Parts: sequence; structure tokens; C-alpha cells
Amino acid sequence: MIPFKNRFHGHGSLNYVYKNGQTIRSDILSVRFIQNPRRKNHRLSVVVGKKILKSAVGRNRIRRRVYEYVHTIIPNFKNTYDIVFVVHSKDLKNILHKELTAQINQLLIKAGIL
Repeated sequence: MIPFKNRFHGHGSLNYVYKNGQTIRSDILSVRFIQNPRRKNHRLSVVVGKKILKSAVGRNRIRRRVYEYVHTIIPNFKNTYDIVFVVHSKDLKNILHKELTAQINQLLIKAGIL
């Protein structure tokens, strides 16, 4: 789990990222991000819709897996960003950890965050 200071609070901030942010997409995951110089800490969120996976247990597992890896690479971010990871496939629940980290790294490098 990521610390409280690195989480979004309220829907207004998420809506701002959705409206004004840039998007980088892969097969199973996309990253929506915007630089936020007014903040000292990065903010992260993982969005898994009910259309992707009906089970709350499965959705939470996906969130935990993404948060677990992103938490370790937060110190490597270049600037302060608001980042939303949007999941597009239920395959992320059972994908190998090595493949998941490669996907996330590839998206973040393409976005210029890492």
C-alpha cells in the first residue's frame, strides 16, 4: 500500500488528471499523468472498473500488485506528478511479476516520468 501522502483525496483531483493529463497506453494498462509543481509529493491511483473484473477481491488484488511495485520506484521519478493507472484487462491479476514491472516501467519511461 502506498502512504497516505501519495494518494488522491476526492474525485476533483482525479477529474483534473482525466481532463488535462496525457495518456500512454499499452495492451493491459494505461497511464494518465500530469505534472504538478505545486505539490511536494507524487499522487498515485489505480483504477480497475467493474466491467473489467466483477469480483472486488480480484480488483483489489490488481490494485495491490500495481501499488506494491510503484511504491518502490517513486524515488526515481523526475518531477512531481499526479498519475492514474487505468487497467484494461483482467489478465493483470495473474500476470507474472516480472512482466508487470516491465509493462509499468515501459509506460513510465515512454511518458518521461522515469
